[in-house]
Amino acid sequence: MASPTGQTKATGTNGRQILALEREAASIVDRLPELLMEADRIASTVAHGIHGRRRAGPGETFWQFRQYQPGEGAHLVDWRRSASSHHLYVREREWEAAHTIYVWPNMSRSMNFKSHLSHVTKAERALVLMLGATELLVRGGERVALLGVTQPTANRRAAQKLAEALLMLGDKAGENSEPPTSRLTRFSTVVLFSDFLDPIDKVRETIEAMGSAGANGHLVQILDPAEETLAYAGRTEFLSPDGQSRWIADRVESLRDRYQAKLLAHRAAIQDIAHRLGWSFLVHHTDRPASEPLLSLLMRLEGKSGGYRWMGTNTDTAGSRP
Repeated sequence: MASPTGQTKATGTNGRQILALEREAASIVDRLPELLMEADRIASTVAHGIHGRRRAGPGETFWQFRQYQPGEGAHLVDWRRSASSHHLYVREREWEAAHTIYVWPNMSRSMNFKSHLSHVTKAERALVLMLGATELLVRGGERVALLGVTQPTANRRAAQKLAEALLMLGDKAGENSEPPTSRLTRFSTVVLFSDFLDPIDKVRETIEAMGSAGANGHLVQILDPAEETLAYAGRTEFLSPDGQSRWIADRVESLRDRYQAKLLAHRAAIQDIAHRLGWSFLVHHTDRPASEPLLSLLMRLEGKSGGYRWMGTNTDTAGSRP
């Protein structure tokens, strides 16, 4: 999507525009340590508001006692607990099978956009959400990998390792707006953080390729609020993400209805693709707190896998805006 530069504002040369975009992208890399700390803070806030819905299964951690059911083997009975009651009790252990979750943030030039309505670029928010989700997932005992770059790990420093992997990629991280091709294991999960503003055929091809491998998926569309509403008036100039093309609208407000209709149609097409594959789709605007989509995403992930084992203090489940 083209980025508005403001009313009657001169652009200079294409070379200067490209250099400006490159400097903005480089500034995100320079801020990675700061963004990593922000992600950790947000993850801690979200984790504090989640009451983990655990379930029984193979593992060594005690979960709860339940009454013995007719037909179950006698070896399941906890005789010490049953001796103090008139009932037979079974000791259940907590389910501890780790999932493999692949995450990917779109770092292409279109994600460098930031309007007057937001304090952060889409790329910065994608990074924070990706790192925050990684931190929470690892706390829950899951294995997380940067799609097409790192191997799955449950290391407590996983978020930092993913940030370091992005640093090593350098400019390559921003070359493509689509995730890298990678072999996915069946029943693994993919979480993509992007604006998904590429042509719908390209988006469909990418998502369906992952779905055909048997992976579950979650799409988080990150948009600047100005991209949602076309919050401009009068004569406005728009630049392409690479700075090489421009277009001037004399009265941009006259285009608002058609623009919003086209954006909603594009989003509906993505939702349809996700729905057919059994994937989830979430929209987030960069003027909203990062904790909102992170909480919603983690609850959707929980619904897919049946529960996570949250570490730390559990409180009542925090609400989130859908």
